[in-house]
Amino acid sequence: MDYKEFTDKLQERTGRDVAVIDKVMSAMSSVFKEQCSNMNTISVQGFGSFEPKKKMEREVVNPVTGVRMLIPPKIVLSFKPATGIKNRIKELRQDEQ
Repeated sequence: MDYKEFTDKLQERTGRDVAVIDKVMSAMSSVFKEQCSNMNTISVQGFGSFEPKKKMEREVVNPVTGVRMLIPPKIVLSFKPATGIKNRIKELRQDEQ
């Protein structure tokens, strides 16, 4: 599902105008960016949590050329689904089998 499909579903379920949905999504995105850049975990009840983690700098070797490169440190965002979502996915997998 891409952004357009997601906003269409939200519009359909909430009955709100597309412009309002876009404004809410933009605001939510900026809050996520701000909080994650400050290394704060974001928990969404019933959905899961987003946790920023620091990856240290590391050295890699190109297997073809043998050239060594230094990868700078970075922050990655990990997602842990809520128990309800995990159980629902588990049920769906069992139904498929």
